[in-house]
Amino acid sequence: MPVGPRQRGGYTLKQLRRRFGPSGLPSAVVVDGRSIPIELAVMPGGRRIPLLKTMLTTACERDCLYCPFRAGRDARRVTFRPQELAQVFDRVYQRGLVDGLFLTTGMFGGGPNTQNRLLDTAEILRGRMAYQGYLHLKIVPGAERAQVERALALADRVSVNLEAPNPERLAALAPHKNFADELLAPLRWIDQVRRERPPHEGWRGRWPSSTTQYVVGAAAETDIELLQTTAWLLRTLQVRRSYFMAFDPVPGTPLESQPAEEPRREQRLYQAFYLLRDYGFDLEDLSFGANGRLPLERDPKLAYAQESLAGRPIEVNRADRSDLLRVPGIGPRGAEAILRARRLGCLPRDLSDLRRLGIIGERAAPYITLSGRAPEHQQPLL
Repeated sequence: MPVGPRQRGGYTLKQLRRRFGPSGLPSAVVVDGRSIPIELAVMPGGRRIPLLKTMLTTACERDCLYCPFRAGRDARRVTFRPQELAQVFDRVYQRGLVDGLFLTTGMFGGGPNTQNRLLDTAEILRGRMAYQGYLHLKIVPGAERAQVERALALADRVSVNLEAPNPERLAALAPHKNFADELLAPLRWIDQVRRERPPHEGWRGRWPSSTTQYVVGAAAETDIELLQTTAWLLRTLQVRRSYFMAFDPVPGTPLESQPAEEPRREQRLYQAFYLLRDYGFDLEDLSFGANGRLPLERDPKLAYAQESLAGRPIEVNRADRSDLLRVPGIGPRGAEAILRARRLGCLPRDLSDLRRLGIIGERAAPYITLSGRAPEHQQPLL
């Protein structure tokens, strides 16, 4: 499989527009009459990569209450054989429409049998077709440890979807899934392999990253519960990415009459997740309402600043990186730019200096001082 115009590490949005032209990247590709979605996956550093996102089968023996592919629902099912799916991906890849594959599936014949089919597809791609590009493999409920270890040797990323933050909430979404044995155990195995075995055993000399996903708003879970589990996974099992999917009821499922979740809740959870992962925040730094949820009207970092920094602003020209990251408008790159400027003796004196360093000065202004003086700024209109 030729690399062609592709580049490792993904693309900026400007590069993607240049590659795909004014019409942009298609949202799906039709192969043999079947429409398969294409999505832009966000890579480390914010760059993006177009992926073919497909299921080995949309048939499923599990009966998750929210899922459009649940057993017993009247829906058209599509199933690929491993060789067939590998060939379909190869055709799309050769056309230059995607740079990688996100492979998931419904459940059939039990977890081990289902995982074997996913692994067979990956083996065909990596072996017979010599595919060297990005591959994200799903670890299905009930997969065995040896299968998880094989997936780690084939993939760039693996995912185990917890669906809910704890066993009690999972029971309201997927009553026949076992939180500890089917979902949490594979994440523990992944962490053990990465800690105990040499990286050269993994694909391209490194172990893949791991992710999880939650359905938000279908099981009366709180944001505290979701973020407690997310923080624990980050700290303990090195699960570097959590996805939050706002619940949207599907006709013909047991939860079809339940209201859709407010999309802003999903957004706030992502913002809080990045604060926990990239900004050095702890769960105790976040503000929650009496219902255990993040406020919808304010992003979590701004809420923290209004409560904790308004009376004790951060001195930009003396603060360390962790304190700088507490300030709205200053992200990891901005904090590094400030520290670099200070090392060179170029202390920022006003908001224009901060803007030149890539910082959103107006957001930061109410919560900082510059060499002991509060910067002049325009108060936002209410």
